[in-house]
Amino acid sequence: MGRIVVAGAAGASGQAVVRALRAAGHDVVAVTRDDADLADAGAVTAYANGVVAAGPVDGLVHLVGGWRGGGGVAGQSDADWDFLSTRVIDTLRHTSRAFFPALAAAGGRLVIVSTTGLDAPRASNANYLAAKGAAEAWTRALGHELGKAGGGAQVIRVMALYTDAELAANPGKDYGAWTHVDALGDQIAAVFA
Repeated sequence: MGRIVVAGAAGASGQAVVRALRAAGHDVVAVTRDDADLADAGAVTAYANGVVAAGPVDGLVHLVGGWRGGGGVAGQSDADWDFLSTRVIDTLRHTSRAFFPALAAAGGRLVIVSTTGLDAPRASNANYLAAKGAAEAWTRALGHELGKAGGGAQVIRVMALYTDAELAANPGKDYGAWTHVDALGDQIAAVFA
């Protein structure tokens, strides 16, 4: 089994992914904001160097993100864009660049979670979708390079995620099109099977 770095491991989806990967026998390095500020390229590089010094890295799962929506084009604020570009794009660029040499050396894989909203973009989510689209393009580009070393990249699209706590708090809500965080964990673990 491999050694997999999970960036954004503190949230519900991160915890579910860490559980699933560990259950599958992987050695997981769970990265939270307390470990490194993933919006700070220098901090990420220093952290990654320490992780790589302790052993090979076979995978990187990027789960850092967030959502900001707005009312049509007028609701797509610069403040929301700054938030999304930092959390969705910059943290991905910093972590994937810092761990890229180790991933390439191991024939490893990069995995991100994106949105099905990119299939039919709407103005109310323009900032969010633009950030996710950029993240997908970055991931696929790195996947092309990793493919030369026997690795690759995977984009997993979901409409939205939910937890048991949300289900219990909203018993009448229809979560049919949503993905449970445990199902996401299983799906990501399958990428590294």
